[in-house]
Amino acid sequence: MKKKLAAVLNVCAAAGLLAGCAASTTPAATAPEKKEDSQKKESVSLNAIFMKQAGYSEEAIKEAVDAFIKANPNIKVEATFVPYEALEQKILVGGGSYDVMLIDAPWTAKFVKANLLLDVTGKVSDAERGDIFEGALSAMRADGKLYGMPWLNDVKYLFYNKEMLEKAGIAEVPKTWDELIAASKTLKEKKIVEHPIVWSWKQAEALSVDFTMIAGSFGGEFVKDGKPTIQTPENVEALAFMQKSIKDGLTNPSSVEYLEEDVRGVFSSGKAAFALNWTYMYDMANDPKESKVVGKVGIAAVPGTAKKPSATTNGGMGLAISKKSKHPDESWKFIQFLSSKEFQKKHAQSALPIWKSLFNDSAVAGTNPQLIEVSKKQYEHIVNRAQVPWYGQFSTELQVSVHQALLDKATPQKALDDLQAKVVKDIAK
Repeated sequence: MKKKLAAVLNVCAAAGLLAGCAASTTPAATAPEKKEDSQKKESVSLNAIFMKQAGYSEEAIKEAVDAFIKANPNIKVEATFVPYEALEQKILVGGGSYDVMLIDAPWTAKFVKANLLLDVTGKVSDAERGDIFEGALSAMRADGKLYGMPWLNDVKYLFYNKEMLEKAGIAEVPKTWDELIAASKTLKEKKIVEHPIVWSWKQAEALSVDFTMIAGSFGGEFVKDGKPTIQTPENVEALAFMQKSIKDGLTNPSSVEYLEEDVRGVFSSGKAAFALNWTYMYDMANDPKESKVVGKVGIAAVPGTAKKPSATTNGGMGLAISKKSKHPDESWKFIQFLSSKEFQKKHAQSALPIWKSLFNDSAVAGTNPQLIEVSKKQYEHIVNRAQVPWYGQFSTELQVSVHQALLDKATPQKALDDLQAKVVKDIAK
């Protein structure tokens, strides 16, 4: 579910100057310092942790590390790569061992509460903030302060089969959920596809991602001012929409057991007209080795409602500095290097930039014109998963409750009422 990484820093050449500050009457003290000894004292070593999969490749990061060291010969960087599934625990257990850390969007509040992250609020200028998509930047905030730099950008989109829509006489790609349902009914009635929509609604984080997105488009949110607001009318309406799409036979009933790769498989085999998935599916659905719908793949913004034109869950990740780092300035310099426009422009084919201005750059747009055009609009409608220290426990319980409603074992209202009660009683502490 993931695809991400980025940064830049400054090193202080004061060590050589400090060596001459100590007064002494002995000849040894005033003797010139050997060049190699001076360089050794000035040398700084950073440890950085990244994830193996998705977004920027290990090769791209290693290449960037080498380029950074070449430009900053007194700063060494040791990069460690771990699977995404191991990343959070590695940081929680050994956060003090790393200077620079790649963190997922839902982890910021938890890590701040654990006193793991350095406040970098003053290190990002107003001009820089204005050029970064707000949804991406806000994922790195907690208690009004900034604790890192967005780096890997990723969101979900609406994918559609152009040929199926054309056969059904559907001229416009759905812009609202109502339009999506209407189009799906037409596709089903004309027997073009049995179940027009496919989702990743297995009882897993993928379900939390999709419910966050859909609820956001209905104007809902799960937490306000740090307090659970789960059973609001907007959230109930969103869950009712999900449940009804299954009952009406428009959503593939196996969606309740699907993850993102399953969704890709169904769509790429030509068995769905619509799919909600991450950026990576666009290229794979157009790869003849992976797909039967090459050349028929369309991509659009996630549909919305009268309350919100669109909403898509932030799947991005950011770079943060450990509060225990002995080299915060050098760490920030490295983060600036990775998140720079130069780096992100060079690797735009692997991960879309965090910088709004780069989406108007012809070199970036040329990497994938249709995706870039859609992303410029979609990134203005990013919603984050609940930004609270107890997100992990909350997400686990949310998956259970929402899944019960999708299986028609509970009404949307009861599922969310029960979830609200449980979160207030046992989780939101």
